[in-house]
Amino acid sequence: MHDVIDRIEKKATPGTVIPKPKACGDYVVKRWGKRRGERALIYTIPNQTHPQPNQAHPHEKGVNESEWIEAFDQLTTTGEFTRLWFETAMADCNKEGGCNFTTIGGIFELLGDAYHERGVYRKT
Repeated sequence: MHDVIDRIEKKATPGTVIPKPKACGDYVVKRWGKRRGERALIYTIPNQTHPQPNQAHPHEKGVNESEWIEAFDQLTTTGEFTRLWFETAMADCNKEGGCNFTTIGGIFELLGDAYHERGVYRKT
């Protein structure tokens, strides 16, 4: 197992709120499951279409293990993880939702590996 996956499992446990730069509601780690045929970190996002009291029916999204590794390698190799790079290099992850970009960056912030700066997560 890649070191970053082990670190994510230890830090981003179920119930952890994911830091987001401009979130309308909490994005919360739910569990490890499957996305696009691979093990993935599943998280909930606020349901803006049909808001419920206490977000009783949030939507679920996920980022799979190979995507975490790819994004982490980009961050550590180049010193940054940008939205433009994410949209082109991680097209399938982006198609599921642009919020996956800020989720990945937010988890990297939780790990202490990055900080956010207008559309870019920079290596700490």
